[in-house]
Amino acid sequence: MSASGEWVELGGGLRGYYARPDGAGPFPSVVIYIEAFGLNDHFKRLTERFADAGFAAVTPDIYDGAIYEYADLPNAIGHMKRMDDDTVLARTERALAFLVGRAEANGSAVAVTGFCMGGRYAFLANAALPSRFKAAAAFYGGGIGPVEDFFGRKTLLDRVGAMQAPLLLWYGAEDPFIRPEEHGRIAEAMSRAGRQYTLTVFPRVTHGFFCEDRASYDKAAAQRSWRATTAFFHEYLT
Repeated sequence: MSASGEWVELGGGLRGYYARPDGAGPFPSVVIYIEAFGLNDHFKRLTERFADAGFAAVTPDIYDGAIYEYADLPNAIGHMKRMDDDTVLARTERALAFLVGRAEANGSAVAVTGFCMGGRYAFLANAALPSRFKAAAAFYGGGIGPVEDFFGRKTLLDRVGAMQAPLLLWYGAEDPFIRPEEHGRIAEAMSRAGRQYTLTVFPRVTHGFFCEDRASYDKAAAQRSWRATTAFFHEYLT
């Protein structure tokens, strides 16, 4: 039986999509960050998949209801460029407070993950809110370690020393937005800071490989990264 999700109020006018396993819990928890296209049907299904995998999962709607078609890249990018890191982190705190207030959710055993834009936010949250997360996974997060970012975002590599949670990083070798030299800068910064991480690059795979609704979807890479990420989260949250 698949878990069903629901819209919930996270406080301060912020909504989120929430799904939980059957039973009393408490269950390990996950905060999910969206791609640049908004909290669409893919992310609703993903929230429910995490619940099916044994997690109390919440996806905060940091786009405040805005959703863009995958073909509408200009408007999606325009919205992403208006996002502010501090505001996203404050909204993350609301999602965390929501989990703490749920009897079936273990608010002290929380992982964070994100995709595309959200992959960068998962990386950022792991550094900026280091005591709140026990594990993290960033899927093709652009803007983590650029020399010069097309969207004007600041590098996050100067923040890795604050990280406490072990981190998985997932990339496609053919991603035109995140090239191998950026993988190298991220790995060097993490290693120099003595942080625990695993960086995986799938061959013949491009940006957005995890989303089944995108033309870039790669079933094998999506399945392998999903199995590894959920196992990783269970290992560090229990």
